[in-house]
Amino acid sequence: MQTDSSFTFVLFGGTGDLSMRKILPALYEAHRAGMLAASGKIVAVARHEEDRAGYLQWVNEHVKAHVAKSGIDENAWAGFVDRIEYVKLDLGKAEDFVKLRDALQDHAGTRVFYLATGPSLFVPICHALASVGLNENARIVLEKPLGYDLRSSNAINDAVGEIFAEEQIYRIDHYLGKEPVQNLLALRFGNALFEPLWRREWVESIQITIAEELGVEARGDFYDNTGALRDMVQNHLLQLLSIVAMEPPHSMDSDSVRDEKLRVLRALKPIDPRDISKVAVRGQYHAGVIRGTSVPAYATESGVKTDSATETFVALKVEIENWRWAGVPFFLRTGKRLADRVAEIVVNFRAVPHSALGASALRAGANRLVIRLQPNETIRLYCLAKKPGEGMNLSSVHLDLAFDQFFKEGQMEAYQRLLLDVINGRLALFVRRDEQEAAWKWVEPILNEWAASGKPKPYAAGTWGPAAASAMLAQHGTCWLEEEN
Repeated sequence: MQTDSSFTFVLFGGTGDLSMRKILPALYEAHRAGMLAASGKIVAVARHEEDRAGYLQWVNEHVKAHVAKSGIDENAWAGFVDRIEYVKLDLGKAEDFVKLRDALQDHAGTRVFYLATGPSLFVPICHALASVGLNENARIVLEKPLGYDLRSSNAINDAVGEIFAEEQIYRIDHYLGKEPVQNLLALRFGNALFEPLWRREWVESIQITIAEELGVEARGDFYDNTGALRDMVQNHLLQLLSIVAMEPPHSMDSDSVRDEKLRVLRALKPIDPRDISKVAVRGQYHAGVIRGTSVPAYATESGVKTDSATETFVALKVEIENWRWAGVPFFLRTGKRLADRVAEIVVNFRAVPHSALGASALRAGANRLVIRLQPNETIRLYCLAKKPGEGMNLSSVHLDLAFDQFFKEGQMEAYQRLLLDVINGRLALFVRRDEQEAAWKWVEPILNEWAASGKPKPYAAGTWGPAAASAMLAQHGTCWLEEEN
């Protein structure tokens, strides 16, 4: 998947955490694999380093440590560093954007502006780019969070949309670039085995979990004004839900895929504010122990208000009001300081209608598909088989697709895939504005109700969240899957 032609990749926030951990390592991996056009350039923009030499020293000191499992090929690294240029820029100075325009003047090919900055800077940067004509025939990448609610999201989209056309705007959600998510599409739409089963007649429930062991780290100020519902549910979890539940698109072009995702988001059953306590659980971690180490309560983290009512855990029951999924509950869960770091999708199939083999064939979850996104990327299909020996005793067995064992070539990281898609002008894995609006509209009643109600339910760090989250599933005769390795 080599880039089609020359490009200039302009990275705002070039010394930020995201650039250090994800973007520059992903561009290095693409370079090392020969996926970038030889003439392509990377222009880092920041205000901390004085010149290119200082910036390259920062790159060598900080970025190398975050390069993927393949490690550093010194020759490839030298070639990658040769691509990098640097522009010291103060967003408050219009003359600095003239300097950026002049620096890009001799660079041919597609221009990509990646805004790895806070959302409050999106609009000023876009206006400044337009003031010097750099918005023409360019692409712009916007990181989350894009707004605090529907109103602020629309305000940002309106302002950016006055400067860049919708087909120029790439709203990134890195979960959509993960290999198992891509394989979920292949599994469903490339195999006659699964598609007939992917509906209400055969699926009892679906779980989507994104769990983290980490707390808020050094992001207390940001997180305390955001919370798990905005930070994870409105984007990552609802995007994964739409991929799982979408109808088959007529092709894999960008609008065909995103049209089907939008239909799912618009079919989400609206939540009546009076029912939120029945279908939504919010929690906040207290002090606890994770892997033998004591960790503090959220309210004592740096940057967090001591009386904070911000949620660090969310569990939801979601319903989709369409022909395929009517009556099938989707359970979403995300949280910080949980018992393990895991992201997975669990499809629980219905039990057989009658068993001549005993009660074990009728138990919930006997047949399920587990799509693991992290930490290890696998797809595992569970079914029942006879135990060796006398009698018809059934036991759970599984078929495994471990990508790192089956495919000998290395997997592409999510950011690497998505950055190549931006450079090549492929929009299918990026969030369209109407998708984003539909997600905000569905989430807003929960946000409003929680803002007006009491504090989140407490849970000890190192556990799987408040007991109410498990009780919500128990009402439907199921439980969270928490024992997988």
